[in-house]
Amino acid sequence: MTLRYELLATDGAARRGRVHARHGSIETPAFMPVGTYGTVKAMTAEELEGLGAEIVLGNTFHLMLRPGADVVAELGGLHRFMHWSRPILTDSGGFQVFSLAKLRKISEEGVKFRSPIDGSEVRLTPEDSMDVQRKLGSDIAMMFDDCTAWPATETQARASMERSMRWARRCHDHYYRDGRDSAPGDLFGIVQGGMYPQLRRESLEALMAIDLPGLAVGGLAVGEPEPERLRVLEELVPHMPTDRPRLPPCCAGSTCSTVSCRLDTHAMATSSPAPASSTSVTPSISGTLGRSTPSVAAIPAATTRGPICAT
Repeated sequence: MTLRYELLATDGAARRGRVHARHGSIETPAFMPVGTYGTVKAMTAEELEGLGAEIVLGNTFHLMLRPGADVVAELGGLHRFMHWSRPILTDSGGFQVFSLAKLRKISEEGVKFRSPIDGSEVRLTPEDSMDVQRKLGSDIAMMFDDCTAWPATETQARASMERSMRWARRCHDHYYRDGRDSAPGDLFGIVQGGMYPQLRRESLEALMAIDLPGLAVGGLAVGEPEPERLRVLEELVPHMPTDRPRLPPCCAGSTCSTVSCRLDTHAMATSSPAPASSTSVTPSISGTLGRSTPSVAAIPAATTRGPICAT
């Protein structure tokens, strides 16, 4: 399956688009309710569809540990496991490993860490992450990356970013090992580089050389001040390709504790809906989405600033 992005309208840096994935199309900008263990808490799949959700996010790290990727695969994949017929994005486990700083050991091979469930040693390499995500059968898989901590010196950030780019190549080669048409979905890259613009651009160039169909911005929302986060985005986004979808920091990072994440958002200088309706797209208190087709002017100005996740 080769994911396709359709650009429908622009207004300045904002975009209104449509992502065509294996299990359906996604109108962007879009909120992604987070189903960490294959379910969005307290909601059925039918309720999510009724609220307008077109894609949900599953957590590779947690599903790998419990109930296990093999169990999900034997039950027909994550779509059947969670009774969801529309697209699914799975994160790679990179951020969850990052959050276990005191329990992990990073090497060129990958990461070894102690399971937060039973304390047993677990190995997670780029190849392991791809195997898990292939078994889950998600429409969009994320590369396994080394999430750069904050604060970090430029030397530390470079080492972390360059490791992520080597892992990105390994992820690509393993995910598509039998050819693109045989993969269950498509693989997105994650731009790293900490707070350093030059490292961010080098990371972006490395991912573009691999030619992945979508990109995320990682290593943000990890404790840095908001002005720093915005500066990184404002410096990076103009260099990102316009012919593919983008995921903001939430989706390439701290997803497991949020209610929803965004795909191809105004905050990433991307989607803005096509002309002429006055209806706004507004997350409810629960973080779910009441969808209709809004105009560019109707998108709240707040979506260009502040946290990328809706809680």
